[in-house]
Amino acid sequence: MKRRHHAFAIEEGAEEGIGIARAWAEKELGMKVQNNPDVVALRYGLLSVEDARRVAELAAGAPFMGEHKVVIIAAARAYHEAQNVLLKLFEEPPHGTFLFLILPTLGGLLPTLHSRVQVLKHEARSTKHEINQAEEFMKASRERRSAMIKKLTSGADEEERRELRDEAVAVVDGIE
Repeated sequence: MKRRHHAFAIEEGAEEGIGIARAWAEKELGMKVQNNPDVVALRYGLLSVEDARRVAELAAGAPFMGEHKVVIIAAARAYHEAQNVLLKLFEEPPHGTFLFLILPTLGGLLPTLHSRVQVLKHEARSTKHEINQAEEFMKASRERRSAMIKKLTSGADEEERRELRDEAVAVVDGIE
């Protein structure tokens, strides 16, 4: 029997990364992910130590319906201390549990945590829209750049701010 990796990292925005993790679970594990209590997607702006502890507690429980459990952790950023809390969990996930950590960039991932995950590659990350936004930003006047930055930092609620942060990271990635 082929041994499967149980801990993954995906460099992507929250919703896109969650979609990639769910598609993986459907394809690789044969799981029905829609309305499945064994497929849990958690979303955080900034993953704190307390959040990481709750993730570990959730992952420790047995699957409800089948032999597998999928825990997806999507965050805009993760405190180093929170990543340290996840180290043991990602090193030795409970039997049948598959873990996914989704971040817009894996550059801030601690080397010790990075060594415990398999990075899932997927279609090219940059879309024409992101590249065009980056090009537009680079060609813009100082005033226009200020207006673009202001737009990307002024969401009305947490969900809009999260989406704008993801968009801002995509623009910066496009510039790089």
